Amino acid sequence: MLTRPIHDIIAAGALEVAAPNAQRSCVMADSFLSKSLSQFLDELASNAPVPGGGSTAALTGALAAALVSMVGNLTLGKKRYANVQEEMEGLLARSEALRHQLSQLLEADIRVYGILSKAYKLPRTTDEQKAARTAAIQAALREAEAVPMQIAEACVEVLDLCTPLAEKGNRLAVSDAGVAALLAEAGLRSGALNVLINLAYIKDEEFVRRESAKLDGLLGSKGQLKEQVYELVIKRL
Repeated sequence: MLTRPIHDIIAAGALEVAAPNAQRSCVMADSFLSKSLSQFLDELASNAPVPGGGSTAALTGALAAALVSMVGNLTLGKKRYANVQEEMEGLLARSEALRHQLSQLLEADIRVYGILSKAYKLPRTTDEQKAARTAAIQAALREAEAVPMQIAEACVEVLDLCTPLAEKGNRLAVSDAGVAALLAEAGLRSGALNVLINLAYIKDEEFVRRESAKLDGLLGSKGQLKEQVYELVIKRL
């Protein structure tokens, strides 16, 4: 199973039944979604600059969304759950959209790291070059911050789907709903760390304040929500 491409592994849960650290310095160009899980893990464990925490956060969220989809698929078409079929259809449509979005954000995180890496390598001999380099770095940092912020936002949405799933989804797969919640919250917090490391280098104080407030709003009480979903799952086991 470890030889399958990552995008197939992310999709497997849904179909079974139916930025990057600012200090890193180079980029690998291959699509990581087309790599096998073994390749991805080997490269993640290596001293290569990517993949890193940002793309791993996206992958974690995508896996959470895939589990949400799996539980939704296991609930659809079951007579015992006839009264929640429409709700599950809507939930499944949203989880699949989020799974796709987070998969793309995995690649986006690697791309924006490449932009940032190139900016740091710009010449800085003359005052003009120094000014241009600084401007390029600041612009690239904003891009590098935006991707994990999107990852965090998407993970919040995945986590929000887990409550109705744990309450009303197929009881035989309720533990999977719990795992989805745990992964979604982990993806959220992982994305948040990658937002913060980029904000630390951005000089625009108003931008930093605004983005920090946005991140605080995303984190909010999501840790508590994760625990609530966990307790719902325990009660239905």
